[in-house]
Amino acid sequence: MIESIAFTVYPVKDMPRSRKFFEEVLGLKMTKNWSDQWVEYDIGDSTFAITVADENHRAGAKGGAVAFEVMNFDNAITRLKEQGVQFEVHDGSVCFSAVLRDPDGNEVIIHKRKAA
Repeated sequence: MIESIAFTVYPVKDMPRSRKFFEEVLGLKMTKNWSDQWVEYDIGDSTFAITVADENHRAGAKGGAVAFEVMNFDNAITRLKEQGVQFEVHDGSVCFSAVLRDPDGNEVIIHKRKAA
């Protein structure tokens, strides 16, 4: 029945600050923008969106978590360090991950599956 994830949305408090984080720090490319109320980033075959217009969900550390798969984990870690981002690296049995927070405290995970 379920084929894929259509989109994931994060409520944010400050759109310019959040856009700067997701676009400049993480390197996402904006694909749609509705009056800076809802901004989308197409990633693979799904969409990640941020919004200040969601009255039913609140931004913050108890909000959502998203894991972005990267092609090269070492390069992603280097980029985060260059941006001055604080994060924790985990070397799991099936993946590498770096856990960081967006400006509202939501968990963002940079993820790389290990070769089988």
